[in-house]
Amino acid sequence: MIRKIRYFVLPALLVEEQKQNPLTRDLWLAETGEIRVSEGAVWAPGFPDDKHRLIYCTLGRGIIRHQGNQISLSADQFIIIPQHTEITFQSGPGTPSTLLIACFNGRKATYFAHEFMMVRSTLSSVSHRIANREMLFDEIFNNLSKGFHDENLEYIHFCFGHLLATFVLAYRTSDDPVYETNPGVMHAIDYLGKSLNKKLTLKQIADEVGYSPTYFTTLLIKTTGYSPISYFSHLKILKACEFLDYTNNKIKEISFALGYTDPYYFSRDFSKKIGLSPRQYRYRADYRWTKPDKKI
Repeated sequence: MIRKIRYFVLPALLVEEQKQNPLTRDLWLAETGEIRVSEGAVWAPGFPDDKHRLIYCTLGRGIIRHQGNQISLSADQFIIIPQHTEITFQSGPGTPSTLLIACFNGRKATYFAHEFMMVRSTLSSVSHRIANREMLFDEIFNNLSKGFHDENLEYIHFCFGHLLATFVLAYRTSDDPVYETNPGVMHAIDYLGKSLNKKLTLKQIADEVGYSPTYFTTLLIKTTGYSPISYFSHLKILKACEFLDYTNNKIKEISFALGYTDPYYFSRDFSKKIGLSPRQYRYRADYRWTKPDKKI
């Protein structure tokens, strides 16, 4: 069974207008959504005509079939299918697969041709600007639900450009030298991402991966451009943005949830990195959706 969790198809007339609009013609979005493919089920999207199709697997795994070839796609991996290419996706055993999809084209799309039909793995990393990828999808979905007026569509297309860049310009694959030569760095990044509720020292982080603090600091700066503590702090601030955007949690509650013992220090740290106070960030734009009623 194929279930569309959220799905939007822009009317053909509006797509044609975006192709002519100087602000959107270089990269335009025609269709996007989130689908759930049941275990063993087959999704056959057909021919996308003049549109390339980005497929990002966020849950489960499956097989993409194309002209007799089979390509494995698992959680945290993506692939871009070129225009006029017919494929099917069969969800693997054990769990349903969740896919985020975007059909697009434009003058800039030709620059991504080297990415077509290649499965890439993603890595949540501040330095590679991809930590908010699913938030960008949500931002696009939310604004599409508000209608297709010109200003809204232009904003959506700019969001999509940012989103696409997080894939084609900021991925990491298992073949990258970072994975092969610095497995400790990758372990540290995973460890920090899972420890956002804690207050860690440099020694604790270095001990986790078995390096001396000095050597580990040098290695992480070389790999990411950030010192360990600065990297950890940036991860916390990105998570704070997510809390502010998607929950009603009080700023004090967010600070405690991210391992800050002093809410005022959290606010100063947030303001220094984002340029707005947490409160200013939460209410920064009229187009942002109404805050949800729930806390997490």
